Amino acid sequence: MFTLAFTGLVTAFMMTLLVPLVPSLPEILDVSAEDSQWAVTVTLLAAAVATPIFGRLGDLYGKRRMVLVLLALVVLGSVIAGFATTLVPLVIGRGLQGAGIGVIPLGISILRDVLHRDRIGSAVALVSATLGIGGAVGLPLAAVISQFLDWHFLFVVSGVLAVAGLVLVWRFIPVSTLRAEGRFDVVGAIGLAVALTALLLGISKGNGWGWVSLPTLACLLGGVAVLAVWTWYELRSTSPLIDIRVATRRTVLLTNAASVTVGFAFFASTVVLPQLLEASPGTGVGLGQSMFVASLCLIPSGLVMWAVSPLAARLIRARGARLSFLFGLAVIAVGYLLAVFLMTEIWHTVLIATVVGLGVGFAYSAMPALIMGAVPPTETAASNGLNSVMRSLGSTVASAVFGVVLATQTVTVGDVTTPSAWGFQLSFIVSLAAAVIGVVLVALIPRRHSAYGRASLPDEV
Repeated sequence: MFTLAFTGLVTAFMMTLLVPLVPSLPEILDVSAEDSQWAVTVTLLAAAVATPIFGRLGDLYGKRRMVLVLLALVVLGSVIAGFATTLVPLVIGRGLQGAGIGVIPLGISILRDVLHRDRIGSAVALVSATLGIGGAVGLPLAAVISQFLDWHFLFVVSGVLAVAGLVLVWRFIPVSTLRAEGRFDVVGAIGLAVALTALLLGISKGNGWGWVSLPTLACLLGGVAVLAVWTWYELRSTSPLIDIRVATRRTVLLTNAASVTVGFAFFASTVVLPQLLEASPGTGVGLGQSMFVASLCLIPSGLVMWAVSPLAARLIRARGARLSFLFGLAVIAVGYLLAVFLMTEIWHTVLIATVVGLGVGFAYSAMPALIMGAVPPTETAASNGLNSVMRSLGSTVASAVFGVVLATQTVTVGDVTTPSAWGFQLSFIVSLAAAVIGVVLVALIPRRHSAYGRASLPDEV
């Protein structure tokens, strides 16, 4: 449990590793601000593409083996980025680091294979929560390194952490004997990679390219077309990358749909709140704090996710994962309702981040339990990987939405321009709406899985 939670924290940290450096990247790399964003965007794209593919490879050829491969890719990416002085090698290194996020769904599946059923709930809740914990706790570390040391040292730290995770997995994680039958679907993997890359690229770059520009429309429409063809192909494949029939079961489908809303709502607390904290107080809106202080304000969010994981496991065991998911989304909604009215003091942002983190902790703990309660044991890694992609999709959509909202709702006083109070409030209202939609979706999840006799977790979840 410690090893898989640690590796989850390490790989989640990679997602926020460069966040403190984003404003300085154009000057550091001597590129435009738009080009410098690729160092962040590529991490998200690589994570979305690699996670379901390595999940399927884990089901077929061994989950421990794939975890070791992913951690080795993170180490390689850290070395490449650590020696980078231009944009291209940095993007390559960041892409390899982003692929490592697939460790988290693989780790959840390993727990199902090797732990006694009485310990699965708490272990899954902890490892699932690391996706949020790693980002929240890693931000202050990245901010300190960026402020006081050479930025390349960020990748020294990430490389050392990844090596430590690799050694721990090699030493303490047993080889799982549960394997799926069949072959790896190369055509399906390529099709899914093309579709996800096009869709996420169009969403993430829509603000910069223009939502009706040719590149954006080509990515979005092309991604939808490839996804449609990919679905048709997967339905006819004897060994599909993702079993569409399983993925469209009511429980799996609604859980994945609700996961999009959680990813969307969680993103607001990690991006909108820091902007509120760092914005200049000259316009009467911002709180004028440094990136380091802003990142410290998010630490309670990560800590509360870790603290509630055993409570979430108890709730899942006593009342089912569906109720834990509902409770988590309801708490997130309450957090953003408070945010609409409380945004003028530093402690307001800490309170909001903590409440949202509490809700996300319960929601993240419930998702894998719901998924594994509705899929065969031989498809746990691939199905959990797809669920992780849905969370990432929600975050990507949120990035585009909040980018538009905060860029169009501004206030200027003298030479200082910041998002307006209404811009921040509108962002919180949209996040509140996303959480409410999630509540509705989870409420539609059936209470029992009578038809799923071969589920990974056959008891009611």
